[in-house]
Amino acid sequence: MTYMHDPQKIRNIAIVAHIDHGKTTLLDNLLKQGNIFREHEKIPERVMDSYDQEKERGITIFAKHTCVYYKDFKINIIDTPGHADFSGEVERVLGMVNCVLLLVDAQEGPMPQTRFVLSAALKMGLKPIVVLNKIDRPHANPDRALNLTFDLFLELGANDDQLDFSYIYASGVNGYAIQKVADEPKDLTPLFELIIKKAPAPSGNLDLPFLMQAATLSYDDYVGRQACGRILEGKINKNSTVTRVDRKGDHKNHKIVRIEGHLGLKKIEIEEAGAGDIVTLSGIPEVEIGDTLCDSNHIQQLPPITLGEPTVSVEFLINTSPFVGRDGKHVTMNKLRERLVREKRANISLKIEDIPGRDDAIRVSGRGELHLAVLIEAMRREGYELAVSKPKVITKEMDGVLMEPMENVHVEVPENFSGMIIEDLSKRKGEMRSLQTSEHGLTTMQFLVPTRGLMGYRSEFLTRTSGLGILTSIFESFWPWKGDMAGRSRGVMISNSKGKANGYALFNLQERGKLFVTPTDEVYEGMIVGEHSRDNDLVVNATKAKQLTNVRAAGSDENILLTPPILFTLETAIDYIEEDELVEVTPHFIRLRKVHLTENERKRQSR
Repeated sequence: MTYMHDPQKIRNIAIVAHIDHGKTTLLDNLLKQGNIFREHEKIPERVMDSYDQEKERGITIFAKHTCVYYKDFKINIIDTPGHADFSGEVERVLGMVNCVLLLVDAQEGPMPQTRFVLSAALKMGLKPIVVLNKIDRPHANPDRALNLTFDLFLELGANDDQLDFSYIYASGVNGYAIQKVADEPKDLTPLFELIIKKAPAPSGNLDLPFLMQAATLSYDDYVGRQACGRILEGKINKNSTVTRVDRKGDHKNHKIVRIEGHLGLKKIEIEEAGAGDIVTLSGIPEVEIGDTLCDSNHIQQLPPITLGEPTVSVEFLINTSPFVGRDGKHVTMNKLRERLVREKRANISLKIEDIPGRDDAIRVSGRGELHLAVLIEAMRREGYELAVSKPKVITKEMDGVLMEPMENVHVEVPENFSGMIIEDLSKRKGEMRSLQTSEHGLTTMQFLVPTRGLMGYRSEFLTRTSGLGILTSIFESFWPWKGDMAGRSRGVMISNSKGKANGYALFNLQERGKLFVTPTDEVYEGMIVGEHSRDNDLVVNATKAKQLTNVRAAGSDENILLTPPILFTLETAIDYIEEDELVEVTPHFIRLRKVHLTENERKRQSR
């Protein structure tokens, strides 16, 4: 199949927005109205979120490519993550596009992640098209959202041309876009027309030597590693030879065995492709993100792709609990290291390094707890067992001053909860920047909070606001260290024996605090089975059965009523633990345990 297009008839755009502002839903309807599905084809909701964890969490984790045709134009679209932890995905793909669709919720206006993605786009010289989405919602105020977006452009130093941005009103869920609020809503044709008119065509000349940079990687069982990127110059044919130039400047020739483009959600194999198009090339087994692929007779090296630095690190350790190997297939350090090295090749926003003097642990650094939790969840589903330490922020020294990462935090809560949240974040060294209360009784606040102050707070925040609050944050910059911060206020209950927890023992223990296990759950010595109601740790026996006698009396046996236990997700478990605790992760279980519990400590705590 021939795939060559005149670069003037191609548009490459990325859809960027804050989490939950409707990117993926709008893209669903762009695909449907681009007529890429067969008439009776069943189309899933949020069709671009194809990864298991994306469907379960309801968020986009990986940037994904698709393509629609409108009139005689080909529009390559990249759906990007909206969560700050996956901002590395956004930074990578912006180099492949010539324009971004910036989605802004018509009710909420610009949010922290909007600031990040817009700043990155403006620095790269891109001129965004603003889409004021969700205008069908009852409290939508698109004019206010537009004014706030313009203010944000000014604040981020947009030039005069970028300030003259185009905008359109839309409802992604209902599949329509309108130029003016008073227009009659029909379909997304006005948005397609605006993209064709305002998004610039990609630069590039079909007659120049081939040039491309690998922006993302994928893997195919038949052809191995594949490099995806936009062809910057020239054209490429199947079976032609290209030179790969790595970041050290070393170069090696490779034969292209497959070229793939996108048509809707499907990858299609093609014979040739040209400048301006986004394609996937196979046949370069050692390709890394940022490598230059060029004509063998015109070797050159493009600047490497640079990403923001990680802010949080955890240690991945081998699982040493008594239950090791019961549930998972891969339990050795060699297997863990092999898997993490494989991850590093495709996910350059993660930093993976050995810890000097230790052969039982590897340090993994990322943009946040969710970023790391997605990797751990992927590994446990692949049959890995491991233990994970408490996350630590990554500090650095500048001019002799210790610096720590700070986050711009956006909070929305009903007005009656605002005082409590201000007090909470102040204890965590947060500084309030703004506070506004709407006529609907909703208080919006902005804080600057150390990253370590937010660790473990998100789940507590939901409890404190009865599930009615919204808290989002994004890395701002490094600031001087804010001093010591209080940790978890309560101790834990630690099992002193191995066996099955039983109802009688748990019934007696629930007076002491909250339980993490249910009757018949297997426990072992050192495993954390609950939270103590006081600030000290307590060693307990969760397997103790009731002493039975052969004497029976009516009414002497009490009914055992157990409060439902606290069940941890991976993120809440990682957030919850303290320095001397670990999360044990296996394919089907998440357990907490103490790192060391000596005989003396056990005796002292039992008193």
